[in-house]
Amino acid sequence: MSQTQHTPVVVVGVDASENGQLALRWALQQARRMGAELHAVTAWEVSAAYGYVPMYTDVDLEGDARKQQDVALEQVARESEGVPVVRQVVRGHAAEALLDAARDADLLVVGSRGHGTFAGTLLGSVSQQCVHHAHCPVVVVPRR
Repeated sequence: MSQTQHTPVVVVGVDASENGQLALRWALQQARRMGAELHAVTAWEVSAAYGYVPMYTDVDLEGDARKQQDVALEQVARESEGVPVVRQVVRGHAAEALLDAARDADLLVVGSRGHGTFAGTLLGSVSQQCVHHAHCPVVVVPRR
Protein backbone atom coordinates (compact mmCIF):
# COMPACT_ATOMS: atom_id res chain seq x y z
CA MET A 1 0.00 0.00 0.00
CA SER A 2 1.52 3.31 -1.03
CA GLN A 3 0.99 6.46 0.94
CA THR A 4 0.85 9.83 -0.72
CA GLN A 5 3.21 12.28 0.85
CA HIS A 6 1.57 15.45 2.16
CA THR A 7 3.38 18.68 1.32
CA PRO A 8 2.68 21.14 4.13
CA VAL A 9 1.16 24.48 3.17
CA VAL A 10 1.75 27.82 4.90
CA VAL A 11 -0.64 30.63 3.88
CA VAL A 12 0.40 34.24 4.44
CA GLY A 13 -1.48 37.49 3.94
CA VAL A 14 0.54 39.89 1.79
CA ASP A 15 -0.15 43.61 1.60
CA ALA A 16 1.85 46.81 1.27
CA SER A 17 2.20 47.42 5.00
CA GLU A 18 5.34 47.03 7.09
CA ASN A 19 3.49 44.47 9.22
CA GLY A 20 2.58 42.54 6.09
CA GLN A 21 6.26 42.41 5.15
CA LEU A 22 7.19 41.14 8.63
CA ALA A 23 4.54 38.42 8.33
CA LEU A 24 5.83 37.44 4.89
CA ARG A 25 9.41 37.11 6.15
CA TRP A 26 8.30 35.06 9.16
CA ALA A 27 6.13 32.81 6.98
CA LEU A 28 9.02 32.20 4.56
CA GLN A 29 11.32 31.15 7.39
CA GLN A 30 8.65 28.85 8.82
CA ALA A 31 7.85 27.34 5.41
CA ARG A 32 11.55 26.57 4.95
CA ARG A 33 11.71 24.86 8.38
CA MET A 34 8.59 22.81 7.62
CA GLY A 35 9.55 21.94 4.05
CA ALA A 36 6.29 23.64 3.09
CA GLU A 37 4.87 25.39 0.08
CA LEU A 38 4.11 29.07 0.75
CA HIS A 39 0.81 30.48 -0.50
CA ALA A 40 1.04 34.29 -0.69
CA VAL A 41 -2.48 35.75 -0.67
CA THR A 42 -3.34 39.35 -1.48
CA ALA A 43 -6.97 40.45 -1.29
CA TRP A 44 -8.54 43.44 -2.98
CA GLU A 45 -12.02 44.90 -2.93
CA VAL A 46 -13.87 47.94 -4.16
CA SER A 47 -13.94 50.44 -1.31
CA ALA A 48 -17.08 52.42 -0.60
CA ALA A 49 -14.90 55.48 -1.20
CA TYR A 50 -14.89 54.62 -4.91
CA GLY A 51 -18.65 55.04 -5.12
CA TYR A 52 -20.48 53.65 -8.13
CA VAL A 53 -18.04 51.22 -9.75
CA PRO A 54 -18.81 51.82 -13.47
CA MET A 55 -17.58 55.42 -13.06
CA TYR A 56 -14.13 54.01 -12.36
CA THR A 57 -13.66 51.51 -15.15
CA ASP A 58 -10.10 52.74 -15.71
CA VAL A 59 -9.09 51.83 -12.14
CA ASP A 60 -7.45 48.41 -12.09
CA LEU A 61 -7.72 47.37 -8.44
CA GLU A 62 -6.74 43.79 -9.17
CA GLY A 63 -3.70 44.98 -11.13
CA ASP A 64 -2.73 47.28 -8.27
CA ALA A 65 -3.02 44.40 -5.79
CA ARG A 66 -0.90 42.20 -8.07
CA LYS A 67 1.76 44.94 -8.27
CA GLN A 68 1.79 45.31 -4.48
CA GLN A 69 2.26 41.56 -4.15
CA ASP A 70 5.06 41.65 -6.76
CA VAL A 71 6.88 44.37 -4.80
CA ALA A 72 6.47 42.53 -1.48
CA LEU A 73 7.75 39.25 -2.94
CA GLU A 74 10.66 40.97 -4.73
CA GLN A 75 11.79 42.38 -1.37
CA VAL A 76 12.16 38.84 -0.01
CA ALA A 77 13.33 37.14 -3.22
CA ARG A 78 16.69 36.10 -1.79
CA GLU A 79 15.05 34.70 1.36
CA SER A 80 12.50 32.73 -0.66
CA GLU A 81 15.05 30.71 -2.65
CA GLY A 82 14.21 27.02 -2.32
CA VAL A 83 10.69 27.66 -0.99
CA PRO A 84 7.93 27.01 -3.54
CA VAL A 85 5.69 30.09 -3.64
CA VAL A 86 2.13 30.00 -4.97
CA ARG A 87 0.72 33.47 -5.60
CA GLN A 88 -2.96 34.29 -5.21
CA VAL A 89 -4.67 37.62 -5.80
CA VAL A 90 -8.28 37.38 -4.69
CA ARG A 91 -11.22 39.77 -4.88
CA GLY A 92 -12.89 40.10 -1.50
CA HIS A 93 -12.36 41.02 2.10
CA ALA A 94 -8.88 40.12 3.35
CA ALA A 95 -10.03 37.91 6.24
CA GLU A 96 -12.43 35.94 4.04
CA ALA A 97 -9.79 35.47 1.36
CA LEU A 98 -7.23 34.26 3.90
CA LEU A 99 -9.67 31.92 5.62
CA ASP A 100 -10.67 30.40 2.27
CA ALA A 101 -7.04 29.98 1.21
CA ALA A 102 -6.15 28.41 4.57
CA ARG A 103 -9.06 25.95 4.63
CA ASP A 104 -6.75 22.93 4.08
CA ALA A 105 -3.49 24.62 5.10
CA ASP A 106 -1.18 23.61 7.93
CA LEU A 107 -0.58 27.19 9.11
CA LEU A 108 -1.91 30.70 8.49
CA VAL A 109 0.35 33.71 9.08
CA VAL A 110 -0.89 37.31 9.30
CA GLY A 111 0.53 40.64 10.41
CA SER A 112 -0.77 42.18 13.61
CA ARG A 113 -2.14 45.30 11.93
CA GLY A 114 -2.57 45.95 8.21
CA HIS A 115 -3.30 49.58 7.25
CA GLY A 116 -2.27 48.84 3.65
CA THR A 117 -4.74 49.71 0.91
CA PHE A 118 -5.99 46.13 0.83
CA ALA A 119 -6.08 45.47 4.57
CA GLY A 120 -9.88 45.49 4.60
CA THR A 121 -10.71 46.80 8.06
CA LEU A 122 -14.45 47.41 7.57
CA LEU A 123 -15.46 44.23 9.42
CA GLY A 124 -12.85 44.55 12.16
CA SER A 125 -9.33 43.30 12.56
CA VAL A 126 -8.26 40.82 9.88
CA SER A 127 -5.91 39.07 12.26
CA GLN A 128 -8.65 38.80 14.89
CA GLN A 129 -11.08 37.26 12.42
CA CYS A 130 -8.45 34.77 11.26
CA VAL A 131 -7.60 33.74 14.82
CA HIS A 132 -11.26 33.12 15.64
CA HIS A 133 -12.37 31.39 12.43
CA ALA A 134 -9.42 29.53 10.87
CA HIS A 135 -9.39 25.73 10.75
CA CYS A 136 -5.63 25.60 11.22
CA PRO A 137 -3.13 27.19 13.63
CA VAL A 138 -2.71 30.95 13.14
CA VAL A 139 0.42 32.97 13.85
CA VAL A 140 0.00 36.72 14.28
CA VAL A 141 3.39 38.33 13.70
CA PRO A 142 3.74 41.38 15.97
CA ARG A 143 5.20 44.70 14.96
CA ARG A 144 8.79 44.99 16.11
